[in-house]
Amino acid sequence: MEKVYNELCAVLAEFEQKFSQIPEVEFSTKPSPTKWSKKEVVGHLIDSAQSNLRRFVVGQYEDRPNIVYSQDFWVQANCYNQTKKEDVIALWRLINQQIAAVLKNMPKENYSKEVNTGKGKLELHTLEWLAADYVKHMKHHINQVIAGSFEITYS
Repeated sequence: MEKVYNELCAVLAEFEQKFSQIPEVEFSTKPSPTKWSKKEVVGHLIDSAQSNLRRFVVGQYEDRPNIVYSQDFWVQANCYNQTKKEDVIALWRLINQQIAAVLKNMPKENYSKEVNTGKGKLELHTLEWLAADYVKHMKHHINQVIAGSFEITYS
């Protein structure tokens, strides 16, 4: 978990500033009516962070909680494209700082506790696996905002 924590902190330190340097027009322009803008991609990362923060906390005290979300609905409902760029970036940073704090302080005996992430079916993952997958997911989407930021390997 320490490796995941350090990786998350490094991503936050580097990309808050890089996101801020993207001009507002570029950040909020949708490549097509059905595709997310860069701002909405960062908004999706906020939504993912909210769901995962809940998993990391509730998963420590409930037995296999089922925590899922509908990503397209969340992005639409949160109206990220109509939100100030600075606010979207600040929210992304703040919620991820909170995730980092939870991961850093999570007792080792809780790493193996499981959360059900399945929609209509059982899909169990340990908190440790979810934490590592969360950072990998974040890097994947950061590559959509700033191409070539990370090399992502899938195993």
